[in-house]
Amino acid sequence: MMVIFLLGPIIWSLYASLTDYSMVGSTAVNPHFVGLKNYVTLFTDPVFPKSLWLTILLILASALIGQNILGMVLALLSQKAPRRLTKVVDSIVVLAWVIPDIVGCYCAYALFAGGGTLDALGKVVGADWSALLYYHPMTIVIIVNVWRGTAFSMLIYQAALNDISKDVIEAAEIDGANAWQSFFRIKLPIMRHSILTNLMLITLQTLSVFSIIIVLTGGGPGTNSSTLPVLAYLEAFNFSKLGYGTAISVILVVVGALFSVLYIKLLRTNDED
Repeated sequence: MMVIFLLGPIIWSLYASLTDYSMVGSTAVNPHFVGLKNYVTLFTDPVFPKSLWLTILLILASALIGQNILGMVLALLSQKAPRRLTKVVDSIVVLAWVIPDIVGCYCAYALFAGGGTLDALGKVVGADWSALLYYHPMTIVIIVNVWRGTAFSMLIYQAALNDISKDVIEAAEIDGANAWQSFFRIKLPIMRHSILTNLMLITLQTLSVFSIIIVLTGGGPGTNSSTLPVLAYLEAFNFSKLGYGTAISVILVVVGALFSVLYIKLLRTNDED
């Protein structure tokens, strides 16, 4: 099953990225082998480094900072808050995660688009928020992705915090450790395996974010929100250059593999420690 549904498409993508395969014309039926031409074109295209930077920015701001830190904060607060309040907050946060992707994206669009909810609220206070998606596309995409994905980090960290022995925390408090010292010197080291695992998973999830960008901005204005998945889609299906679009997707796989190798190495280092 893994060979058919995972390895097979990867091998086909590698081959297609070395051809001039297209959606229309003679090359749609009889594509020609062009070697590394697609990659040479890609690395000399000024749009590619911009798209790569936007992809990394999305990972850093949305996954490593936004979802990770907010998920940790919510998990810590849930330990201190009243049980009923925790259930309500957890339900609200998880709801953003479990609703169908396209529904969540259109809810976000209805909030941020011109004439939407936020624009209407802005007019009440005398502010013009009708062009947020035009002037700040990546900021809005990051905010929406944090909203959509924070629940996963929160659930991971709640489970990790619940696994920490209360005796360890109580012993630290008896020794005079305050809340900050208890968190940074005891809880974080114990949770490091869960933290790295969570970081790896949300990084790969964020790397493949597509629906949010397509619904909110379509990759625009211009290419100001065209991350690698969006750029690959536009090149392959909007401009009919399947071979070129596939080359971009291969680069996307390489980026994901590099992040995965880094996290796995850090996990093994922690296990050895």
